[in-house]
Amino acid sequence: MDLSANIYRRKGAPMQYLIGVDLGTTATKAVLFEKDGKIIASSSQAYPLHRDASGMAEESLEEIFEAVLVTIREVSINLEDEDELLAVSFSTQMHSLIAFDENWQPLTRLITWADTRAVKYTEQIKASKKGFDIYRRTGTPLHPMAPLSKFMWLQAEYPSIYQKAAHYLELKGYIFQRLFGTNKIDLSTATGTGVFNIFELQWDKEALEMTGIKESQLPNVVEPYEIEENLPYEYAKKMGIQSSTKFIWGAADGPLSNLGVNAIKPGVAAITIGTSGAIRVVTDRPKTDEKGRTFTYALDREHWVVGGPVNSGGDVFRWARDQIFDGKITFDEVTELAANISPGADGLLFHPYLGGERAPIWDANARGSFFGLNYGHNRSHMARSVLEGVIFNIYMVALSLVEVVGDLNMIQATGGFTSSELWTQILADIFEQPINVPESREAGCLAAVIMAEKALGLIDDISEIEKMVGTNQTYQPNPENFSIYREISPIFIRLSRSFLAEYENIANFQRKFEKD
Repeated sequence: MDLSANIYRRKGAPMQYLIGVDLGTTATKAVLFEKDGKIIASSSQAYPLHRDASGMAEESLEEIFEAVLVTIREVSINLEDEDELLAVSFSTQMHSLIAFDENWQPLTRLITWADTRAVKYTEQIKASKKGFDIYRRTGTPLHPMAPLSKFMWLQAEYPSIYQKAAHYLELKGYIFQRLFGTNKIDLSTATGTGVFNIFELQWDKEALEMTGIKESQLPNVVEPYEIEENLPYEYAKKMGIQSSTKFIWGAADGPLSNLGVNAIKPGVAAITIGTSGAIRVVTDRPKTDEKGRTFTYALDREHWVVGGPVNSGGDVFRWARDQIFDGKITFDEVTELAANISPGADGLLFHPYLGGERAPIWDANARGSFFGLNYGHNRSHMARSVLEGVIFNIYMVALSLVEVVGDLNMIQATGGFTSSELWTQILADIFEQPINVPESREAGCLAAVIMAEKALGLIDDISEIEKMVGTNQTYQPNPENFSIYREISPIFIRLSRSFLAEYENIANFQRKFEKD
């Protein structure tokens, strides 16, 4: 558990606070804020992501629920008796699914976005005449991550669960159901299910027909500003807060990431590279891509996030450190070796699709590759190629994004990769744009708190975030590297398209040798 606290208080004056909670893939984090966005304390509790060779990626519901109770308690201990906790507000991982029986007993663990067991049924949806039309109405790309595919997978491979399921929720809906007995989903998270019509703002009838799911099995869609009250005493006591504390539904983590780094104006892109990555831009209405490469998810009714998520981020860098360098040197040392190699890695390209890919190719069968390897290349070239490959892939997503929303005028970069000056500079050079690294920490939790402040009437508009987020550092692109990247990036893109024809074949071959 990571717990930090730094209390500042005016003598004799009671203070008002809010808590932002981020229900992440590998941990839940709670952060205690003052109303102006100042961080007072934070707590994080990790839990395992259960995987196997089949593509399973599940988590324990009880472990996550306990993490919510513990992290809220760990930050609330910083409150004095005279202080007021105004609200607790939530951010959540997207695309998760849980099946329940008629008595609200879980029939499954949390099936996360990373679960790829529905790949076969995704391909069936893509091959059908209705598939692309469903994407155009729902804004969720056709991929095993989406509940749309997961429903079909359950129906075919776990018919007993499918038949017993009376209710379906995602992770945040489960937390609120446990706490308040609700059967709801916020608008933002609903737009990532693949079965919600983003233009009519209701469950999509044709998508439900394809899955056999009835609307009565799905939760009621509520605004991200929805408020729940009357927290049961047993949970209030475990959290160390008052039963009268308001709980705000908040939104999904992707859209909230843009808000948290002040990337909600037209043409301002947020690029995040952590374990995975994404690039997103906010528009005032839903827009889908005629080629099916981007997603469209709501932050709220007035703010729609268009972008693309990538599987290939820090996990790929970790693989390179562990497998190419045998884990014998640090990440910083790997970066130092890469920095000694010229931009373009002397013609060595790396496609970072070690675990399949979402945007821009949306192929769970995709696999990684080094291309152009010759006798002059060494491990340092491979390290540079890995860093560049992750950015080239994000750049491909950006090109498709521009076709949908127009030019990107500003880029806000966040995530673990910004701790590497070289990696962030590569981003600036490939994009040929300045890269701003916001000083905002805990962006997802801060954004959830901003949503709470609007829900409570403390602010009129979520653009108030601008007053809380500054710029820590700006990386200027180096024109000396433009010509190299302009020459080699089209090769990367063409190869990505050429390899598509063989990804399924190589993935099927590899599956013959996988061990449970």
